[in-house]
Amino acid sequence: MNLPRNFFWAQEYFTPWSYTAFAITRILAYRKTPFQEMLIAEMGAYGKGLMLDGHWQSTTLDEFLYHEALVHPALLQVVQGGGIPRRVLVLGGAEGATLREVLRWRSVEQAVMVDIDGEVVEACREHLPEMHQGAFEDPRAQVVIADAFDFLQQTEPVWDVILSDLSDPVEAGPAARLFTQEFFCQIRSKLQPGGAFALQAGPTSPLELEQHTRIVHTLKTVFAAVQPYAIYATTYGGPLGFALAAQAPIPSRPEPEQIDQLLAQHLDPSRGELRFLDGTALLGLYQVPVYVRRAIAAETTVYTLDNPPQVD
Repeated sequence: MNLPRNFFWAQEYFTPWSYTAFAITRILAYRKTPFQEMLIAEMGAYGKGLMLDGHWQSTTLDEFLYHEALVHPALLQVVQGGGIPRRVLVLGGAEGATLREVLRWRSVEQAVMVDIDGEVVEACREHLPEMHQGAFEDPRAQVVIADAFDFLQQTEPVWDVILSDLSDPVEAGPAARLFTQEFFCQIRSKLQPGGAFALQAGPTSPLELEQHTRIVHTLKTVFAAVQPYAIYATTYGGPLGFALAAQAPIPSRPEPEQIDQLLAQHLDPSRGELRFLDGTALLGLYQVPVYVRRAIAAETTVYTLDNPPQVD
């Protein structure tokens, strides 16, 4: 194995007994903002990556797995229910990649991204053009630097889709209260009838499953329909969970040909093809493993402002 002369290993711990390590060859940006510690770096194998508070958020090699899985199931849910996704709200998403995927949809007229940390957003705009691909300059896009909790209280209930692209819900981080029952109630109140909400919902490996089951269980106390699913991207060291929530039923066994037709009808081909999600992939995503289903069914803890996600 031929390694470059100048590099160092960035270790990310998942438990006291397990971690991943990726080689960094060049630091592009590093700072401690009022909210978090940020690193943007060139990596030996994964292109460029964004790390917040010691956790990789995305890398240019495999970010499409995460961002396509977060965005398109929610917009498809609206279309399958007979609606048209015109207004989309993104909470977090500093890299601009979630915004990029939203703007693939020709029906979208307004896409607002709300992120608490303007320093991280500007660093991503400068150093990660491979991720945002000019999404920040799209005339339909608006970036608001604000606390998502406060923004949501003030906005009108006009959103067809709300996407939560937040950092891990750790107690010391800026996102912990954005995974609570109170916040999910705010989300529901700001959606149009037939709207959909999707969020990153924690890892789903047997070693780290508790956070995911509690997020899904909390969602079920607020929304009539909740569909958990997960992807595997090596950046995250294991399977990462998501959840789709709505008041309308969510088809858990979507017809692949119908999904392919809807994507062809609604996505702008000039923005390139999807690399991860199609009808077959969506059908597979929604088939949740037995151990995850059983753990969700047995879960009783509800995350609230008085009992938010915490680091063990």
